Amino acid sequence: MKILVAVKRVVDYNVKVRLRSDGSGVDIGNVKMSMNPFDEIAVEAAVRLREAGVASEVIAVSCGPQQCQETLRTAMAIGADRAILVESQDELQPLAVARLLHAVVQQEKPALIIVGKQAIDDDSNQTGQMLAALGDMPQATFASTLQISGDEAIVAREIDGGLETLAVKLPAVITTDLRLNEPRYVTLPNIVKAKKKPLDVTTPSALGVDTVDIAPRLLTLKMVEPAARAGGVLLANVETLVARLKNDAQVI
Repeated sequence: MKILVAVKRVVDYNVKVRLRSDGSGVDIGNVKMSMNPFDEIAVEAAVRLREAGVASEVIAVSCGPQQCQETLRTAMAIGADRAILVESQDELQPLAVARLLHAVVQQEKPALIIVGKQAIDDDSNQTGQMLAALGDMPQATFASTLQISGDEAIVAREIDGGLETLAVKLPAVITTDLRLNEPRYVTLPNIVKAKKKPLDVTTPSALGVDTVDIAPRLLTLKMVEPAARAGGVLLANVETLVARLKNDAQVI
């Protein structure tokens, strides 16, 4: 069984982001970039399935600029067998990424596609669902456990009332939640080995995807910093607190 995993290059989660002076977006100049944490979980899940003998190959795919090769090398250091970069300098929104991944899926014919449930830069939580719709495949989102049984993927997912268990026929799309696993530490020997693994670079046109189909559909007008929080006030007693909540805040 072949598994395809989508990974995204994002600003490292430890970095405090800053906005550009004109408010057009986040300033990523000289900022540390890394793999989206939810995608790390997806790669780890795929590698564990291969190590368990369930899968025969794990392919990491990323869409974006040339620098995404670093992210793909990280995925191969975790354990992916090879990687594909769909190189594009354009802004790729969720539907565009889903269309590019769909083209790769048609080419590679994987039995299972695993993606992170969302990226920490835009928090869209859309790509996996859109990919499943484009490929007319079953999907199981927010997976906290994942098992393969025959031609089915058994997924447990957290819902408001507890846990929901789904069985979806392969090929299928799975999106990963934080509790699915803890990604392994990438060792130096594996980083060296990853440099020798194959990494193919292609383009949207080479995959048969028209530039019109991946053009941005949403326009960001402006980004602003969240309003600063006001300082707290120390009150003498409960009666004063209730009076302030009733008269000033008008919440009771």
